Amino acid sequence: MPDITSRVIGLLVAAIFVALAARRLRLPYTVGLVLAGVALALSPLHTGIRLTHDLIFFLLLPPLLFEATLCIHWRALARDLLPILALSIFGVAIAAVTVAAGLVLVLGWQLAPALVFAVLIAATDPVSVIALFKDLGIGGRLLLLVETESLLNDGVAAVLFALALTWIEAAGGGLPPVATVAGAFGVAAGGGLVIGAVCGLLAIGIAGRTSERVVEMALTAVAAYGSFYLAEHFHVSGVLATVASGLVMGNLGLLRPGQGNRISEEGRAAVESFWEFAAFLANSMVFLLIGLAVAEISLVRLEPGTLAVIITLVLVGRALTVYPICALFWRSGLAIPASQQHVLFWGGLRGALALALALALPSDIARRDEILVATFGVVVFSVVVQGLTMQPLLWWLKPNK
Repeated sequence: MPDITSRVIGLLVAAIFVALAARRLRLPYTVGLVLAGVALALSPLHTGIRLTHDLIFFLLLPPLLFEATLCIHWRALARDLLPILALSIFGVAIAAVTVAAGLVLVLGWQLAPALVFAVLIAATDPVSVIALFKDLGIGGRLLLLVETESLLNDGVAAVLFALALTWIEAAGGGLPPVATVAGAFGVAAGGGLVIGAVCGLLAIGIAGRTSERVVEMALTAVAAYGSFYLAEHFHVSGVLATVASGLVMGNLGLLRPGQGNRISEEGRAAVESFWEFAAFLANSMVFLLIGLAVAEISLVRLEPGTLAVIITLVLVGRALTVYPICALFWRSGLAIPASQQHVLFWGGLRGALALALALALPSDIARRDEILVATFGVVVFSVVVQGLTMQPLLWWLKPNK
């Protein structure tokens, strides 16, 4: 058996045992995976698989994004589109400015590395929170807000990260004009959404001409990965492309009742099972590899006090994102209850996308090693500390009441 195959199978076996143990101990699955990864890294066993930007970005991220969007009704999305867009667009900007300003003023970082880290760490990844919602039967509007805000702000953060790197590489002067940044952002985000929608429509159109469930499953896979790769090829947002293709295929396929559905009944069940399994595999690999990487990375590049300041800045940035923006809708029909605001704040975990962006940093960028260590530190804190405390918080707040 090829060596890489045996190592992947070994990681999957570990993920299965972690899933069973986490269920029995009533722990978040992702927390168990990270801790298991640390234990594996400290053991004599060697997996030989490393966490890289390409592994996360081009192999593991598309199924996570696509699976999350397949079951989002666009009527529900349209109903709450204003607060979701405000949280995901202006929220990312507020969080990035807060963290960057703190790094410059408190820790004395230069503006360029501070801005790069602030943008990449603004991407949230509440995988364990969503899984916990499903275990506790929490759904409805709160689930929609957490999931869609995360999906869209991942796309926004990825676009802003690319713009920040472009500015640094071309830099010589100050920050570019706001109009220039807005125009480049509009092209990258809009281009990604258009490519994703077209790919989703093409795939669902072909699916309507067949009743073979295997073909229908293959079409969803082509739409998920194809839209991502095509968008990245044209230098627009692959994240938003996959989100758009998932929304189109979900609403014209899995979620449309009766004769209007372009996917057969057998195909719908097969597609749901396929993507649930694909997301399980992707999540398992991501969080196990996070644990492995954290155990191997040299954390001494940042003092504990410095890392504590950075984590605090990230939490403050998230708080300044959620509470003021939600306050804008307080007297409207789109008001978000205070209990749900607390969940949005504490449930804004960091994960795969932030790590992928950090690992993609050029080797010559200032403070690259510190950014990498800080990203791993924030991700581990959010997954372990915030992940472990989410269930007691939900029991106390009762946000669906």
